[in-house]
Amino acid sequence: MKCDHCDNEATVREVTMKNGARIERHLCEQCAQQHGIGVQPQVSIDELIGKYVLPHVLGQAAPQTPKGNSCPTCRMGYAEFKQGGLLGCPDCYKTFENQLAPLIERAHEGATHHIGKGPRRRGGGPSPQASLTAQLQERAARLRAIRKQLDEAVKAEQYEKAARLRDELRKLDEANPA
Repeated sequence: MKCDHCDNEATVREVTMKNGARIERHLCEQCAQQHGIGVQPQVSIDELIGKYVLPHVLGQAAPQTPKGNSCPTCRMGYAEFKQGGLLGCPDCYKTFENQLAPLIERAHEGATHHIGKGPRRRGGGPSPQASLTAQLQERAARLRAIRKQLDEAVKAEQYEKAARLRDELRKLDEANPA
């Protein structure tokens, strides 16, 4: 890809959000520096291993990411994430972990961990005990989510929706009483 300002090869990609619109620029290193975009030097594999892998292998804690109002790597603030809906870099997940956890939990109906499954006809699925445990966890999460929706519907005086949710809870209880 060519630089947006000259014919050199673009090595820097800048993505910004302004008024809800995503703006993307491709620049060479020289143009990026002229526009005030700092080009991070490449980190050697030895440095990465020493910083992130060895502490885990040796049982030491990994370096903590500061929990400030903005990501230390890309400088994105949580308000920018809320406005645009996109995080700036992988370190944003660590920086905004406390704020993102409830969002992820709500999006997955109360689940916090992925439970995968494989094709049953080839024996690639989880063990029967793990499968039962996963089903019970899914059922409990589903019940919690429906109860929460029911409470919200009642508070918002949406009685028709509340009645549908109540009926759904009854069906789940009748199908598999605890």
